[in-house]
Amino acid sequence: MAAFVARYASAFADVITAAKLPAEAIDKQFADFLATWAASAELRSFFVNPAVPAAQKIEILDKLNAKLGLQKELRNLLAVLISNGRIDQVAEVAAAYRRILQAQLGIRPAEIVTARELGAEEREKLVAEVGQLAGAKVEASFKLDKTILGGAVVRIGSTVYDGSVRGRLDRLKEALTSS
Repeated sequence: MAAFVARYASAFADVITAAKLPAEAIDKQFADFLATWAASAELRSFFVNPAVPAAQKIEILDKLNAKLGLQKELRNLLAVLISNGRIDQVAEVAAAYRRILQAQLGIRPAEIVTARELGAEEREKLVAEVGQLAGAKVEASFKLDKTILGGAVVRIGSTVYDGSVRGRLDRLKEALTSS
């Protein structure tokens, strides 16, 4: 990640916090813009084209904003990214902002790897248990890995909790061979 990405994200988070704006609503608006950005190659091409003046790009941003209804502060962040020739990194700025937002809200990201697809109820229960383990609210992402055979592997930051069958077998093998 480029250093400027963190600076933009941090400054934007500071503006949102200082203005006491609803961070979750801003995050949703940011996601809406990013969905529009990702869906239109023409839009991306237009905004990153150095031959198009920044004022013209901001004019198009304002027309787009009429449909999206972005908060003034978010619109301003996008205009600053355009003016400084950094709009092509908008997704990175958004991801960095989300990490800052989650930290401010006390939410910890967790990656949960399971051997099989879990139902909604199983996911909710597992997320609640991981939240207790982390001592915080967690935002979980789920992945499938059949090689773990069963159970789950949970990553919270740099800490890994291995409750998988494969992990237990590996620990048993290590214990048996070291004796």
